[in-house]
Amino acid sequence: MKKSEMKKKNKNSISSRPILEIRMKYDAYERYCFPLKAGDKLFMYAKEDDFILDGFSIRRFRDLKKIGTVKNACRRIVEKEGVLEGLSFPDIDLTDWRSVFLSLQAYGKNIIIEHADKDDEDWDFWIGRIVKVLKNKVVFKHFDADGVWVEEPYDIPYASITNVNFDCRYVTVFSKYV
Repeated sequence: MKKSEMKKKNKNSISSRPILEIRMKYDAYERYCFPLKAGDKLFMYAKEDDFILDGFSIRRFRDLKKIGTVKNACRRIVEKEGVLEGLSFPDIDLTDWRSVFLSLQAYGKNIIIEHADKDDEDWDFWIGRIVKVLKNKVVFKHFDADGVWVEEPYDIPYASITNVNFDCRYVTVFSKYV
């Protein structure tokens, strides 16, 4: 499927919210998700994990490798469990990464920023809060795997960002203990 077709499928699915299965070009994992919103370059979805919603993710269309509608028992179970009932999410501006980070800064919660590259063994992962949103980068204060805040904020160029997660169990629970 061409990128333009995948983009169209994502955008057309927003109103009906089927479970979509997506795969990104930089990893081999398939993800189940509910499409929520799409801009020209970025899309946002609710993450499905074992019949529950586990936060939200924003990714780049250009990294999308595969997209399809899930037609297995998961959809039936999710419907019977009422997973989507009462789903609400913050209004994030998906124009570009700068607008995303301005929206998330106003939202005021900790987030996860990731950089992934299939040709690069390093998978960069930062968890913390937005300090400043600039034209080409976000200044980010993060904590390490032990829950210790790193002293100096870190500059993350928008060009290197492949994913942003928020309101997921991992960031919500970990943030309570730092």
